[in-house]
Amino acid sequence: MRFLPAIVLTALVAACVPSPQQAPAPPERPRETVQIPPTAPPPRPRTGFRPPQINDVPGLSAIVRQNAATLRRRFGPPRLTVTEGDMRKLQFSGQACVLDVYLYPLSQGAEPVATWVEARRASDGAAVDRAACAQALAQR
Repeated sequence: MRFLPAIVLTALVAACVPSPQQAPAPPERPRETVQIPPTAPPPRPRTGFRPPQINDVPGLSAIVRQNAATLRRRFGPPRLTVTEGDMRKLQFSGQACVLDVYLYPLSQGAEPVATWVEARRASDGAAVDRAACAQALAQR
């Protein structure tokens, strides 16, 4: 009789434990494999030509709206030429400064011309006057 409460308690606890359930059967595999042909990505919508912003500041009139050949005659061969899409970047450098000239077409299909100019010191990259840098780099 001493063990009767322990047996009853064990039976009650066992009744509370859920019984293991059978896992659902995996879905049946199709008997035939269907090949779906690849499709081309949808064409990107053309937003149309957007004219570039022009860096028309005093002192840069000899650079802005000039093509790459004219800039090469003025500054010599560029240290760096980068082309990305219809944009070109020509980088001219000397001891005084580095001049980055960005060329974009002014109309769709036109030859790229200088529209933006940036200048910095060659030693530490600090911004300098663009017109003064262009004047320092111009070949005489």
